Amino acid sequence: MIIGGLHKNSLIDYPGKISCVIFLSGCNFDCPYCHNPELAKGRSLSTGYLSEDLIFDFLGSRKGFLDGVVVSGGEPTLQKGLISFCEKIRLIGYPVKLDTNGSRPEVIKKLINEDLVNYIAMDIKTDPSHYAPLIKDDCSTNDIFLSAHIIKESNIDYEFRTTCIKSLVNKSTMENMSCLIKDSKLYVLQQYNKTDVLHPEFFKDNSNIYQDDELLELKSLANQWVNKCIIR
Repeated sequence: MIIGGLHKNSLIDYPGKISCVIFLSGCNFDCPYCHNPELAKGRSLSTGYLSEDLIFDFLGSRKGFLDGVVVSGGEPTLQKGLISFCEKIRLIGYPVKLDTNGSRPEVIKKLINEDLVNYIAMDIKTDPSHYAPLIKDDCSTNDIFLSAHIIKESNIDYEFRTTCIKSLVNKSTMENMSCLIKDSKLYVLQQYNKTDVLHPEFFKDNSNIYQDDELLELKSLANQWVNKCIIR
């Protein structure tokens, strides 16, 4: 496991729970708005990588204070040790939330089938047919569709998320993305986070950034397809 960082407590990353966030390093996507660019490049958030022993010592010491653990990235499903890592967290007694880009449906399915995750948040970047070349040159559209289907048909809590920037999301792509996750429990539209990003050249001016009223239009489109859509 390549652990690039630990956020010791959060009130917002796991809905309804006080959680910590464990950041796994490395990603197979190249999202321009990624707000963890060091992790996307396979680096750590601070001065070095963290050991699993340190993480599990921390989790043991926080029993009774933390309600859950978020495993984020980077892209966690790229890590060969993810299954056993989540299993150890669950054995301590913590529910696990996974943040994923949906590119590894076989890993997502295994985690669900073995009861190793309790909540999944899957990002949908744009219309899956546009992932190549906007997100990844050789991205499999079928993997994105399959991951969404596996998550929707599971019995665990979940949400789908889209960070809205104009070069990736417009009214047409919003309709297509919403249709992909038709009847989903929750679809979250996120405003671009104006912090350190992977490709700042995309945001030299404000032409790529949605205004609040424009986001509300996208939300109205999505609401025709999903059970609930919110702006976060």
